[in-house]
Amino acid sequence: MKNRLEQLHPVPGGVNPDLEMERRGCPFDQKELTNLLDGGADKTVERKQLERIFLDHPCSQDDGVQLESLGSVDRYNSDLRRAKTLVSLATKARDEGLNDAIRAMFSAGLGCALTPDGNPLGLHFVMFIPTLMGQGTMDQIGDVLGRAWDLDLVGTYAQTELGHGTFIRGLELRATYLSDTEEFELHSPSVTAYKWWPGGLGNTANFAVVMAQLETGGVERGVHPFLIQIRDEETHEPLSGVIVGEIGPKMAMNSNDNGFLGFDHHRVPRSALLAKNSRVEIDGTYVKPPREKLGYATMILVRAAIALDMTIHLRKAVTIATRYSAVRRQGEPSPDGKESKILDFQTQQAKIFPPLAMSIGLHIAANSVWEMYNTIQNEIDQGVYDNLPELHAISCSIKVLVTSEAASAADQLRRSCGGHGFMSSSNLPGIFGLITASCTYEGENTVLLLQIARYLVKVAGQAAEGTPLPPSVAYLNNTFGHKTCVDIFTDFGLAELFEKVAHGMVTRAMAALKVENDWNSCSMVLVAAATAHSRSFVISEFSQGVANSPVSSKLRTILSNLFQLMAISWILENPANFLRFANLEFSHLDQLAQRRNSLLSTIRPLAVSLVDSFDFRDEVLRSTLGCWDGWVYHRLFQAAAKTPLNTSGGMPEGLKEQLNSRNQSKL
Repeated sequence: MKNRLEQLHPVPGGVNPDLEMERRGCPFDQKELTNLLDGGADKTVERKQLERIFLDHPCSQDDGVQLESLGSVDRYNSDLRRAKTLVSLATKARDEGLNDAIRAMFSAGLGCALTPDGNPLGLHFVMFIPTLMGQGTMDQIGDVLGRAWDLDLVGTYAQTELGHGTFIRGLELRATYLSDTEEFELHSPSVTAYKWWPGGLGNTANFAVVMAQLETGGVERGVHPFLIQIRDEETHEPLSGVIVGEIGPKMAMNSNDNGFLGFDHHRVPRSALLAKNSRVEIDGTYVKPPREKLGYATMILVRAAIALDMTIHLRKAVTIATRYSAVRRQGEPSPDGKESKILDFQTQQAKIFPPLAMSIGLHIAANSVWEMYNTIQNEIDQGVYDNLPELHAISCSIKVLVTSEAASAADQLRRSCGGHGFMSSSNLPGIFGLITASCTYEGENTVLLLQIARYLVKVAGQAAEGTPLPPSVAYLNNTFGHKTCVDIFTDFGLAELFEKVAHGMVTRAMAALKVENDWNSCSMVLVAAATAHSRSFVISEFSQGVANSPVSSKLRTILSNLFQLMAISWILENPANFLRFANLEFSHLDQLAQRRNSLLSTIRPLAVSLVDSFDFRDEVLRSTLGCWDGWVYHRLFQAAAKTPLNTSGGMPEGLKEQLNSRNQSKL
């Protein structure tokens, strides 16, 4: 039953004429771009099948309740119901042969359509199960894994502590082996040793993969994974010696059920240590893993997945801002009596089109890393570890660059929509919150940049000795022939500029280290070098992706224009390093600025068609500003009409108490 306000200004039928006009005469095949981003036409078909299963199911329909208006308990219960629905639908889809169903359940696309602010079962499938598969023996996980897939038990991954996050070696939780009882004793020696942040830990999980400092025979063996039951399976009460709870409200992802976990001399059997890569014998003898970094394989996988998901969130934000800008009119009326579309203003184009280009470029680069991970993981399974260090550095690079650039772009896109972009119903604040959270989880970005820098210092030293380097850092073997000529007009030429800057920044960092001989004193220049390397990697992957993509020449030209807009925008954001290391002159910067403005004009008539090619259903966008039909103002009004203070009826209790108190004070 609609309330009085909902009956006012209903959403008209059809499509807003301003948006309909933008879609006329699209000069390229939109399905080509859709298929490219999905990974092929067959993947597009599978995605649409999954959308029908997930989004058309009655249990998935929006019940009209605004999650932001619910209290924490009601919100948790609502989100858990939605999460369980997702699992049920994903299981059904997987049984029907749709192999991407489980990943789709937690993706920034389908997953966020049903659980837009996180998922209390997310870490169960994204980290708990993969870690069991990657770190446990079949004897250890055979029964547990089957129960986990069926949600007969729910797990999480507990690594980050209150006092330590990305610095894994600094974790404080102890797991001491007691050979007389063949047990490990887990103990949190201080409040900073409590696990803090794991999703699903607050209320949902009854098991956890727990990362702890292993000690055998009085010798510290480093951080190792343990499979620990934390709650009783019948009563769901914490086990003796286990302290667990929920950490409270956050800026975003409030449906993740993030929690804390501590141990008070809690004992577990020897079999709790996940022993695929290292183990402890009955007498306490420690058998170390064949490679120290094997335990971090799960995090490499997750960082690659994070990067792909954040590009989806960015494409959603770009879609919303572009469609809104095509119907929002503002400024002096033109001869036809209408105000101008804000999408026609160059300043608005400069806010929206570089993120549009970046949303495609970052996706191409992130997808390349995802494929690289699968290739190298197969090598690792065969006992070949040569490419693992490069993969670790690349996964850090793509995670850092995608999350930081997407977070900045998402906030810019939100602000490009003016005050309406501040509304929760626009979904731009929600998208920004989800992206910016990713800048810190699974490795805080600055710390990851310093890890990349350590890799760069190592391979730069090898390059100085004439050793051939892996592909992602092969530019360090190149002296670029001390060329003074500059190519700013081709995709290859622009990509080479970024390689020159990365080469120069790494060389500068090496020189600083040689003088200072102190890592901390050089950390700023090291971070700058790692950033330059990461940007060069993404630019290179984008340019190669455009050159090698199996698309028509017409779409390849459009992609090339988007590549150039992204590359030029990055150059103009920080021209100093290009002047210093890439032989650019101020006249080149003027030419690049002119080229950027020309590209904005070229992309303008394609903008709506490009974001339409992203192929988001309205249920995925969840935005009053970004809906397909473009009836922005009607949808904003309808969303406002449904808020609790407009639907509760009568005078709010708080106001009633205030008025009664005021009247009594007058007597």
